[in-house]
Amino acid sequence: MSGLKYSKDHEYLRIEGEVAVVGITDYAQAQLGDIVFVDLPTIGKKVTKGGELAVIESVKAASEVYAPVAGEVVEVNAELGEKPALVNEAPLSGGWLVKLRLENPAEIETLMDEAAYDGFLKTL
Repeated sequence: MSGLKYSKDHEYLRIEGEVAVVGITDYAQAQLGDIVFVDLPTIGKKVTKGGELAVIESVKAASEVYAPVAGEVVEVNAELGEKPALVNEAPLSGGWLVKLRLENPAEIETLMDEAAYDGFLKTL
C-alpha cells in the first residue's frame, strides 16, 4: 500500500505518471456497508481540492466523495456502473473511482502517508 496518500475524508490518491487515481479507503467502504450505486463525474469536469467529486450510495446512506486535490477528471471507472460492489471488494485496486490530471502537484504534500493515516484512524 505504500505510495498512497490519504485525506481526512478517507479518500486515497495514487500517482500513476501524470495522473492521480482517486478512490475511498478500506475504512470508508467498511463504514458505508454494501455499496449499491456510484455517481461518478463526467470526463472533463474540473474539481477543486475538497470539492465534491462523486456520490456513493450504500444500503445505509448516500455519501459524498471529496477531491483530495484539484484537477480535471480524465477517466472514470465505468465498471462501477455495473458492479458498484467493487468499491467494497477492492477499494484500493479495482474499486477506484476517477483519474485526475493534477492542477497543482504540490497539493499531494498536504495529504497523509500510510503511517499518518493509520494514526489518524486510531483517533476516531
